[in-house]
Amino acid sequence: MEIILLEKIRHLGDLGEKVRVKPGFARNYLIPKNKAVYATQANIIRFEERRAELERLAAERLAQAIARQQAIQALPAIVITMKASEEGKLFGSVTVRDIVQRISVAGVSIERREINMPEGALRALGEYELTLELDSSVTATIKVSIVAEG
Repeated sequence: MEIILLEKIRHLGDLGEKVRVKPGFARNYLIPKNKAVYATQANIIRFEERRAELERLAAERLAQAIARQQAIQALPAIVITMKASEEGKLFGSVTVRDIVQRISVAGVSIERREINMPEGALRALGEYELTLELDSSVTATIKVSIVAEG
């Protein structure tokens, strides 16, 4: 199925590109989230009329993401104190929600979906480097240090 992208989507394409995707991906995700439209003749004409506005919105989103990236990079390491066993295993775990809460206290707003934790919740003491995907082309890294209580 051919669609026209209304914004840049990682691993798929840039704003205005005509791409082929599976029908379910277009119908269930891209179209309802206003990230794409079907590539019909009428939609192509309508897109060309709105292209300047969409490019301006994309530039604003990118500028906001870069500003947030700089604010996140300026933060010191996030220190989380947890109860742990003598072997270094946590009684509980550190989740995305905990990290978002600590970063928000530091004065930078992020969303849970922006944090990439491929191994899931953190369950041991130590230092971790997490990647935040702020925009399709802007990422930031933050260090999280988990220390034992007491």
